[in-house]
Amino acid sequence: MVLTEILDLACVVVPMQAGDKRAAIEELVNVLAEHGKTTDRAKLLAAVMEREATRSTGIGNGLAIPHGKSSSVSDLVMAIGKPAKPIDFESVDGKPVTLIVLLASPLDQTGPHIQALARISRLMTIEPFRLRLLAADSAATLYATLERQEAQMADAH
Repeated sequence: MVLTEILDLACVVVPMQAGDKRAAIEELVNVLAEHGKTTDRAKLLAAVMEREATRSTGIGNGLAIPHGKSSSVSDLVMAIGKPAKPIDFESVDGKPVTLIVLLASPLDQTGPHIQALARISRLMTIEPFRLRLLAADSAATLYATLERQEAQMADAH
């Protein structure tokens, strides 16, 4: 799975306006809605918030991957945001998040959703890449950093 095949540059937000977890999730859901990635913004937001209520998606290393399944999306969709200031996401390591990757998939599709979660987690274990992402000062820079890393990984196979 190549994340830049799912992610549109228009759905990358740097810097985000949000200052807390709920506002950050809302901001990314709104970006997906503005770019026609969901037919029902409120339904998608409810699905992501419901999943978040079961366990925080702050997975450590400054990363949160809020996600949900909803009938309001027809394919796996993704938005990435970099908060202007780190946000408390009740992460497993107790540290605030500096990068938020929101994923949403149709109710009947599990495979692509799991593959995307695994791909993001794997990419974020690459420290030089993670540091370049965190240093990105624009949506275009963040997207290009992701594109470059994915190309390098494809070349390595």
